[in-house]
Amino acid sequence: MFRPLPVFIGLRYTGAKRRNHFISFISAMSMAGLVLGVMVLIIVLSVMNGFDRELRQRILGMVPHATITSAYGTMTDWESIKSKVEAVPGIEAAAPFIDAQGMLTNQGQVKGVMLYGIDPELEQRVSILDEHMESGQLTDLKPGEFGIVLGEILARQLGAGIGDKVTVVLPEASINPAGVFPRLKRFTVTGLFAVGADLDASLAFINIKDSARFMRISEGVQGLRLQTKDLFAAPRLAWEAAMTLPGRYYVRDWTQTHGRLFQAIQMEKTMIGLLLVLIIAVAAFNIVATLVMVVTDKQSDIAILRTFGATPGMIMRIFMVQGCVIGLIGTGLGVVLGILGALNVASIVGWIESLLGIHFLSPDVYFISYLPSELLWQDVVSIAMSSLLLSFLATLYPAWRASRTQPAEALRYE
Repeated sequence: MFRPLPVFIGLRYTGAKRRNHFISFISAMSMAGLVLGVMVLIIVLSVMNGFDRELRQRILGMVPHATITSAYGTMTDWESIKSKVEAVPGIEAAAPFIDAQGMLTNQGQVKGVMLYGIDPELEQRVSILDEHMESGQLTDLKPGEFGIVLGEILARQLGAGIGDKVTVVLPEASINPAGVFPRLKRFTVTGLFAVGADLDASLAFINIKDSARFMRISEGVQGLRLQTKDLFAAPRLAWEAAMTLPGRYYVRDWTQTHGRLFQAIQMEKTMIGLLLVLIIAVAAFNIVATLVMVVTDKQSDIAILRTFGATPGMIMRIFMVQGCVIGLIGTGLGVVLGILGALNVASIVGWIESLLGIHFLSPDVYFISYLPSELLWQDVVSIAMSSLLLSFLATLYPAWRASRTQPAEALRYE
């Protein structure tokens, strides 16, 4: 098969033995650096994507994508409003809610909590609460029985289990002949949920009719919780839904309540990515050093080629081919190992944990007990292209230096 002379000689130089073994060592280290940099970058970005996915599914699966509340207090005709909202393209479901901040007490323990009154049947359409029930059923929240569902961490902190009674205290006063007292009510624990996030320690759910009686709401609900098909379209869809309704309504979406958390994750991913790109950059500079030494080692060969009529451009392409081959092989191996590592990172970490007898992600500290990973092909492509580009740029100076070789000067001492 015909190959251009620069490609043929460049490939021969790549695999040829050199008089100076140190050059071979540096060349191998350059390739190993590229493999390591590309592999680690793919694995780390996949793990960051995994954390982002888990947070999005768990936290944003529990909190509403958006809420609509009336500017006039409660929604008395929430059923008709719900029908109009669900008719907006892009909104999958809506469910009524009543919420309040309060405290839970049990056995001398006091914990702050966000209390939600929900319709157990409709709530299953707008959150993943029912999917993460560890004990009991969400449908056990029956009106008039004053049951409560707690997060697993919150229940453990209060020392409460299924069937136990906890006291819910609201920051409102009740006035009776005996004086002024905070509004409180005893609730029976009917279920425990665990989504593996901080929400397990800060949320509690009761039946919406019980919450209305407890909070003395005579009729209606406070608002609607929305579930959208596209998470990132939630702000726009919520406003579109509000505009279809008569009267004034307030709209609040997840970007206002949890947007900063996801911005922080994206920032961390970007910063870690930039830091790891430096590994690839160092490997690219090693290619520069390798090719400079190769050019010095091949001075006589270059001079002979020049005397046979090779142009400076041809000499330059020879060494560019050699550097690009190093970059191509290093990048290719790094991509393959990185993909394998990203797809099996949970198993690899699990094997290391069993071997060393330690647990890297304790469920008592982190919201998950395993290392998540989500391989995005756009990340793989961008990493591979960046590595190849740096490798190509690394060839320019040594190749240019080789093209400047003067045959007479190079052969003087041969």
